[in-house]
Amino acid sequence: MKWRNIRACISLLLMFALLASPALSNASSKGTSPAKPTASLHQWEETIYDRPEQFSGYKTIKDLFITMRDGVILTADVHLPDGPGPFPVILTQTPYNKNVSNKENLNEYFIKRGYAHMVVDVRGTGTSQGTWDSFGEAEQLDGKELVEWAARQPWSTGKVGLYGSSYRAINQLLTASHQPDGLKAIFPIVPMADMYRDILMSGGLVNTGFIPLWLGLVTGSGLLPPTYTLSEPIMASTLLISHAGQTTGFPASTLSSVLTGGEFAYDGPQSWLRSPITVADRINVPAFFTGGLHDLFQRGTPLLYEKLRANGITTKLLMGNWTHGDYGSGLPDGNVPALDQIALRWFDQYLMGINTNINKIPDVTQYVIGEDKFIVQPGWPHQKTAAEKYYLRAGNLLTKDTPALLEPSKSMLQQPLNGICSGSTNQWMAGTPSAIPCTKDNRLTELTEITYTTAPASSDLMVSGPIAANIFAKTTARELVLSVRLTDVAPDGSSKEITAGWLAASHRAVDERKSRFLDGQNIQPWHPFTKATVREVKPGEVMELNVEIFPSNFVIKEGHRLRVAIGPSDFPHSISPVPNLLNQLGGIATILSNKTYPSHVVLPVVKE
Repeated sequence: MKWRNIRACISLLLMFALLASPALSNASSKGTSPAKPTASLHQWEETIYDRPEQFSGYKTIKDLFITMRDGVILTADVHLPDGPGPFPVILTQTPYNKNVSNKENLNEYFIKRGYAHMVVDVRGTGTSQGTWDSFGEAEQLDGKELVEWAARQPWSTGKVGLYGSSYRAINQLLTASHQPDGLKAIFPIVPMADMYRDILMSGGLVNTGFIPLWLGLVTGSGLLPPTYTLSEPIMASTLLISHAGQTTGFPASTLSSVLTGGEFAYDGPQSWLRSPITVADRINVPAFFTGGLHDLFQRGTPLLYEKLRANGITTKLLMGNWTHGDYGSGLPDGNVPALDQIALRWFDQYLMGINTNINKIPDVTQYVIGEDKFIVQPGWPHQKTAAEKYYLRAGNLLTKDTPALLEPSKSMLQQPLNGICSGSTNQWMAGTPSAIPCTKDNRLTELTEITYTTAPASSDLMVSGPIAANIFAKTTARELVLSVRLTDVAPDGSSKEITAGWLAASHRAVDERKSRFLDGQNIQPWHPFTKATVREVKPGEVMELNVEIFPSNFVIKEGHRLRVAIGPSDFPHSISPVPNLLNQLGGIATILSNKTYPSHVVLPVVKE
């Protein structure tokens, strides 16, 4: 296999391993609204918490070898303030090589304010030994050992916090679930909750957008020569050979399974093991969550906040207008501080023992798309919402009026390349295509989609939380995929994507016990995505497809219009596993909306 192909396989596999989880155990029961919040409703203080540097510099203990319970050696760098200790420890576990220069590998802001920053390459990556299997059991147990090791060191006060984004946020949650001695607080930035639903196989479709980026980050950084190559040449060369050999191991086999419709194409134990939401009940330390309304984990981060909050854990949620590649950008904004300032306040409270009045930080702060500002809101989901149905109507209209007995249906060709010029492409490639104009205006993509649009809003319409599309459809083929987007149509006609959802018709089964209901409406349908619950798609048979649209927080301003755009795919973000793809190609999909088949979306509309 050529190296180019090996890299591609690894990237896809890595992406897969990065994501997956089971049931939405925190969803409210059928026919009920979300539980009442205990959220604080005050605003951020006018004065942003900060304190001056205590130390002018730092020293680094390079390439500390830490032996795990099974003999595997992990390698760490420890950055210490240039003064007398001991210090509380901020631990970051990374798969992206601790020797790469970035703030997550060496955060001087924390260090100069009295923290030791310890950065460790997770097993099988960077400069550490072992086999990488992305959030597997061995890696999770390593996290517990690393916290307890750090707490015992002479330069440590015995108090440890976890910090980092993305992968480094996900392993914070998995580590915390093992309740290591010495762990006092965590600060996960853009973490996933459910590996399967959040990213790997959203809607039952393979995520092909982010995987190539993953490939370069993890496998490429694992092939950099270790900094200890000269002092430990045999160990370093053995490590590089081992990392190179992994390119045809777990990543390649996993990718093959997903693309061919094998075990990993369905939700199950392999995903549950790597999904923080499945072990969230075991997390017992304060957690500050940061997420993005256009992030890869747009769906999962708020669910983690909600779960911990329900369990009585001190937790906060900040959702910005960010992709996975620009989280924290634009901060401070008004009274919302920069992420480092928020993290300092969090760690000062729980690791330093300084009273920073954590209880005065708002529980939920979200950016409002359309208003272009942050607001403090009463809990997540927003507690002052009502479910409103908007029906797909004749004339490509979207209206609250129910359909007539007879209304014309709409058809489209089933093809796998729809969606390139859409906001989805930018989101699922972590913001890297943001310079491409057509990813900021969906009108080109909408030429191959069926659209339904409201009249211009006579007053502002605010929507906050999970959204559902209930679409009646049929096909001439043996599989059907629906991509359902919500866009904000400006007076000039431009169509800006807000959020979206996807579903393969063969995975249309819904478990109402795990779904979320608002005012009796299923506003967050939960699909099992197991092999046992797959349903046959029969040509010509009308199917009811409940599409989970990822939660958002937006306002359709007066004079703007809300659009629902239904397409046959969402490339390059996703594509069907090969067997399903072959079953859908060339088919004609028909969307029905009439009194018998009233296709609609359900919006959580804010009622102040």
